[in-house]
Amino acid sequence: MLNRLTNSLDFHGQALALRSERQRLLASNIANADTPGYVARDMDFASALRQATGSASGGLPSTLNTSTAGHIAAATGARAEPNLLYASASQTNLDRNSVDMDRERAAFADNSVKYEATLRFINGNVRTMLDAIKGQ
Repeated sequence: MLNRLTNSLDFHGQALALRSERQRLLASNIANADTPGYVARDMDFASALRQATGSASGGLPSTLNTSTAGHIAAATGARAEPNLLYASASQTNLDRNSVDMDRERAAFADNSVKYEATLRFINGNVRTMLDAIKGQ
């Protein structure tokens, strides 16, 4: 029973971290909308979540090894730089900037709503655990 609760919290925690990272990417795209040559970045959230939770490798979490003592240990989850994608320009621009503000704003709003939903799932799980611990 405890494993199911921890697994659920771990899953939602990973999803929250990835949503946060995606929000950072989208905000960076919006901030660089007028930067010549800037190419918008995004992530495939579903595959990044599978990779972060270990679902892509048969249940084992994917980790990176450090080959030298001076290397920084790789973080699992959002900071492991999920496979970032480049956005193709919806219109040709003279400055070769691929940021489409309508697309970025819509993705930003969608991701914000999903971030909030993930927070609500975590709050609900914690509240359920506290109620179970307290008893009736």
